[in-house]
Amino acid sequence: MSKEKILIVDDEKSIREFLEIMLKKEGYKVGSAVNAEEALKLFHNSNYELVISDIKMSGMDGVELLKKIKEINPETIVLMITAYASVDTAIDAMKAGAYDYITKPFNVDEVKHIIQNALDRRRLETENILLKKELKSRYSFANLVGTSPKMLEIYGLIKRVANTRTNILISGESGTGKELVARAIHYESERKEKPFVPINCGAIPENLLESELFGHQKGAFTGAVANKSGLFEVANDGTIFLDEITELPKELQVKLLRVIQERNFRRVGGIEDILVDVRIIAASNKEIDKEVKEGRFREDLFYRLNVIPIQMPPLRERQEDIRFLAEHFFEKHKQELGKDIKGISHEAMDYLESYSYPGNIRELENIIERAVALENTSIILPESLPEYIRTQKVGWALPTVGGQEIQRPEIEMPEGGINLEKHIEDYEKAIILDALKKSGGVKKKAAELLGMSFRSMRYKIDKYGIE
Repeated sequence: MSKEKILIVDDEKSIREFLEIMLKKEGYKVGSAVNAEEALKLFHNSNYELVISDIKMSGMDGVELLKKIKEINPETIVLMITAYASVDTAIDAMKAGAYDYITKPFNVDEVKHIIQNALDRRRLETENILLKKELKSRYSFANLVGTSPKMLEIYGLIKRVANTRTNILISGESGTGKELVARAIHYESERKEKPFVPINCGAIPENLLESELFGHQKGAFTGAVANKSGLFEVANDGTIFLDEITELPKELQVKLLRVIQERNFRRVGGIEDILVDVRIIAASNKEIDKEVKEGRFREDLFYRLNVIPIQMPPLRERQEDIRFLAEHFFEKHKQELGKDIKGISHEAMDYLESYSYPGNIRELENIIERAVALENTSIILPESLPEYIRTQKVGWALPTVGGQEIQRPEIEMPEGGINLEKHIEDYEKAIILDALKKSGGVKKKAAELLGMSFRSMRYKIDKYGIE
């Protein structure tokens, strides 16, 4: 991979050639122009990270060129060259936005040092912008939490694939933590010091998506008033996470396939190939192979992305993790909301562990955040949970044995009515006793027969005084 691109602007041929030879030896991609007008044409057609310009030139001078470059792309770093090392010219250039200036005749080591510092600063500023965006989103969702067999399997897979360049496709229902896995892969890899750039392909209007991914040149379309770097450029040497990849339009699927195959692309309206080294992780909450069969997603792109598939389990298939996740979210939102709450009551936890969570982990976090916000006592009580959680009878959902649902007993309502609560408790106690009998008194096995957590089983045994 080549280093950053540098544009040299000077009306002295010897200066241009000297700087061009020196910088190419350092590995930079170098362009040159004899005056400001030619430099602006080159700058419009390419993306130069740094411009080195003489201050004194015929026609437009270097300070005016500096101002125009900053109008086109404020992120570009500009160094000024001057043979007149007066304080006045230096101050004028710095006020106009120059990073620094160098004087003729050149001290080669000093020039290299200034250029390196300038480009390091530009990289740092870009990474800081990404870091701020990441910090805003970091607390919107839990870190990976859980000790269930399915999650342990995923942890192992993350460690095995992190330092490969292989593309990964993460599948799973909404709210199962697909982006968290993508981030975990990135931060376990050698790319962890480089950007992690997420983009939701379904959240950006189709007419803007190509520009977001690949950038655009000034004038490429109405409103393109300056050159813009795309997210693939921003993610160079790092990881790009393409969420909801099946929402990518067909024409962009072709361009993405080219990026994967050639590791380069062109901006919208651009004529120059831009090389990138990016790890691609894609995700979808749809059955992507079905999308391929029905012609909505390119088969060749699917195979390119699906080199290593990761299937995220829904929360209902990892119920043993509910307690860990609930406690994780409790601590998080207790601190964020500044609430002095000690924990989650046993009764509330039983309700939480018995719910099926169609919205998966994201729904569980919303439930806990709401409970923390509403609770006025020192512990989370069932009353702070949503009504749809509380109206389910903990342990009353018909259990299964060997995959077969236990049939509901025929009950005839007596004329005088019944005590429903006691009737339910008697039935529940009888079912638990039967499960304990079939499991030889092993509580964990009895809990498995009833489809409930071991914690819930212990609570029920204590509640009914079962010996």
